[in-house]
Amino acid sequence: MEKKQKPQIYTVDATGQVLGRMCSSIAKILMGKTTVGYERHILSGASVNVINASKLFMTEKRKLETMHEKYSGYPGGLKYKSNAEIISKKGYAELIRLAVYNMLPPNRLRQPMMNKLKITE
Repeated sequence: MEKKQKPQIYTVDATGQVLGRMCSSIAKILMGKTTVGYERHILSGASVNVINASKLFMTEKRKLETMHEKYSGYPGGLKYKSNAEIISKKGYAELIRLAVYNMLPPNRLRQPMMNKLKITE
């Protein structure tokens, strides 16, 4: 008989942390890889709260030169945005959300995992 796990809430402080390193640890927590009973086809009960997202460490070169692409599905519909554009329009929270989204596996559990991620500026 299986025991139900108590949902765990992790709090990550983004102050002074590098984007990629922080987001990879968040993705591992959301996938459940930090728990003992990890199974890749079962959603873990862990949720992550990220605080102080605007105090994230990022160099100017990384802000200007790193590009994110978005495809509309139509011919000629490939759009590029730099990190600086994303930060100015939607804030650091959207940048963290994009990074974590791309680090999660592309299956049916990706969206439920993303729903367990809460980011505050």
